[in-house]
Amino acid sequence: MADKLLNSREQIKELDKSNVLGSIEQIGSQVQQVWKIAKTLQFDPSYREVTNVVVAGMGGSVLGTHVIQTVFKDELKVPVTIVPDYTLPEFVNEKTLVIASSYSGSTEETLAATQDAINKGAKVTGITSGGKLAELLRSHNLPVLVFEPTFNPSNQPRMGLGYSIFGQIALFAQAGLLQVADTEYNAVLRAIADAHLLSGVDVADDSNPAKILAFEFTTHIPVITAAGHLEGNAHVFANQLNENAKTYSEYRVIPELNHHLMEGLKFPENLDNAIMFFLVESELYLKSNQVRTTLTAEVLEKNKIEHRTMQLKSATKLEQAFEMLVFGAYTSFYLSMLHGIDPAPIPWVDWFKDQLKKRA
Repeated sequence: MADKLLNSREQIKELDKSNVLGSIEQIGSQVQQVWKIAKTLQFDPSYREVTNVVVAGMGGSVLGTHVIQTVFKDELKVPVTIVPDYTLPEFVNEKTLVIASSYSGSTEETLAATQDAINKGAKVTGITSGGKLAELLRSHNLPVLVFEPTFNPSNQPRMGLGYSIFGQIALFAQAGLLQVADTEYNAVLRAIADAHLLSGVDVADDSNPAKILAFEFTTHIPVITAAGHLEGNAHVFANQLNENAKTYSEYRVIPELNHHLMEGLKFPENLDNAIMFFLVESELYLKSNQVRTTLTAEVLEKNKIEHRTMQLKSATKLEQAFEMLVFGAYTSFYLSMLHGIDPAPIPWVDWFKDQLKKRA
């Protein structure tokens, strides 16, 4: 790789004015902080008797829920629904646990949905860095995980995924809906540390898979492809490529894509130069999905579509989720550097929100 920008912290700092890199490097510290706070929360025993869970939140605040839905698919005993809206479904009642998730604590849709949950008599909790959401839940004597975003120097909510993802996992555990032992928590921290050693800034271009992939993405539309427990992570990765690298990307899921997408690889005629599939492989996939991933790569090869693969190495589904989370964060960051842009600002999202307030 000819471009040496990615090896120079000094050059990176000139572009990365909000220190997004610092937020990525402190994902492990985010996890540690939020786990410690969650341990202090007390839930009424009735929270363990709910028949369904609704997570109310917008954007990055519910990415963690998608990760939970897929990583813990075989362990969750009740359905989990994401509601990115002002109101909740009619089925929400006293047997529903509603988790309000807003990094800032000021998201208007989440605040309205939380009040709706209280009005419906649901069991309610939340996760936030403070703001009106913390005030609302505390005013009703409801348990709330409030963290000070000490380890997110960029102050970008999407870069506080250690807080939002593991914070929600901790809430599920404290409410009795998941079993997460301290040994599993410690294993996640080791997986994060190993991922930093693989993809961090101080690892040179030619041996750093995140830098290599970012360089290849500079001329291609990334299609993040995963299966099973990593579907939520594919969603996170694609979103971070959008927001950090300002790059069009999408995510696709095996086996669903095998039923239609493979027939859409012929046109337009320049498609083979435009897109690149990134297939995440795991020995923890169902055997059938491992075979499907291999066959999908063969179909791409036969259609002359660029593709790359990565085999995750961690031992458990939860560890692999954080291994991929760190890798994706670094890749999106490096791609922003190669594009010569500050990854923090999201001008079109900000413009849209401003116009929405004016016109709604």
